[in-house]
Amino acid sequence: MKDELSTLFKALGHPIRREILDLLKQSARTTGELNDHFPEVTRYAIMKHLTILEEGNLVVVKREGKYRRNYLNAVPLQDMHNRWVGKYMGSTANSLLTLRSLAENKGGEPMEQSKVFRIEQEVMIQASRKQVFKALTEQAGDWWEFKLAPEGVDSEFTFNPVPGGQFIEKWREDEGALWGTVYYVNAPEEIRLHGHLGMQGAVNSAYTYRLIEKGDATLLQLSHTASGVIEEDWEEKHSEGWNYLLGTLLKNYVELK
Repeated sequence: MKDELSTLFKALGHPIRREILDLLKQSARTTGELNDHFPEVTRYAIMKHLTILEEGNLVVVKREGKYRRNYLNAVPLQDMHNRWVGKYMGSTANSLLTLRSLAENKGGEPMEQSKVFRIEQEVMIQASRKQVFKALTEQAGDWWEFKLAPEGVDSEFTFNPVPGGQFIEKWREDEGALWGTVYYVNAPEEIRLHGHLGMQGAVNSAYTYRLIEKGDATLLQLSHTASGVIEEDWEEKHSEGWNYLLGTLLKNYVELK
């Protein structure tokens, strides 16, 4: 089996590829837009750099008509941090990552114009597709760390993976939060939900889990789109949150179970 970490280091080893990742952190870009950013570099060279980034699983490519739109996938960077930094820093590193992921916006002014964001991430999990699907749904309460319950109040999660089923957090009597409502299920391959995921106000949000068999492992693909009155840092916070939830908490829960 090819050393995934070596592939990741190779992908990060060129300054143009690192700059491409910096651009994709700001927003998804078509291949043409990336090529325009590097006028001194040929389109062929940019395509080659993107191929290496794809091999390192740092870029997810989605076809949109005749265009290739490239999305940053930060999950491998989280894995690298956990392997080479986190284990030496112990609980300190994990606590800081959790704090950053859970941080709430303080005093931010809402955007007056409607905005859209789209997050695409992938994570490889060493478990069967059925195991991963069950962990994502019926067992979500065992690893889903983010909560909307008031501080100091215990809550419980339930997830019913059927059309119309709810992913819900409950606390006290008749109090809770709806994280998502299922509108499509093709178990164990795909499940789609509508849900605000902690965002407030005039926002439409939907997220999809797709599970692809890769031998004895499962490639989990996440797509999350949101539109409406979206504050500036919501895309970054949700990208970091998904990265931590799926790339660390879910992956560890399934593989170490």
